[in-house]
Amino acid sequence: MSFFKKIFNKSNKKLPRRLSSVNDLNKGDIIVLTDSFGLPESLRKQEFQISTVNSYEYETFTQTEWALTGTKNSEIFLSLEVDDTLYLKFSLKISHEDIEHLFDLEQFSTIFDNSSENDNTGQGFLTRQADTELSNQWSSPEYRQSIYAKVGYFHRKDHRSESLSPYQDKESGEQFKLYQLLDKEEDRAIEVEVWEDGDTDVFLCLYRPLTDIVDMYPGS
Repeated sequence: MSFFKKIFNKSNKKLPRRLSSVNDLNKGDIIVLTDSFGLPESLRKQEFQISTVNSYEYETFTQTEWALTGTKNSEIFLSLEVDDTLYLKFSLKISHEDIEHLFDLEQFSTIFDNSSENDNTGQGFLTRQADTELSNQWSSPEYRQSIYAKVGYFHRKDHRSESLSPYQDKESGEQFKLYQLLDKEEDRAIEVEVWEDGDTDVFLCLYRPLTDIVDMYPGS
């Protein structure tokens, strides 16, 4: 009798989760990054745990965002970007003081000028003044605007496992407008999110190959 019980117990044990792609990551999972010098020192050979999973909803697609927690206090986020091929997008949130140091504020304000009649890319052009300690190796010398006032909704939910409400109520997410500028090589970006209450968040972004994540461990 104990023999059959042992077999039964074995067959009912849950197999450990296997992470085969970035899109498998859930809250609590851990990623390990490469030691490539193409990464800023704040990312190079670092381990991060997924602290939360959120969703950005746009008119034609929904994007998963993983908030990363590491040994430093920087606010770093990970998402996936498709442009002919699939890339990792690392986003570093910066403060108003960092922006003042990096760019001329009058030049920065051109990001929000009315876009041209023929497209929605805007007319902003930024030249870096000087890096801060935080932005070092994250920024580029110049950026040109590529997105102007694109409407999106931010959900504190994981759209892969939770439904996002299409209605304008408390479950519909927080509306914002996205402004984006790309550098000449299009492997670095600045993204600005302007919320309905006027709050503004600014991120320095890096586009990197999937191979920059060298290992992934399930948190449970």
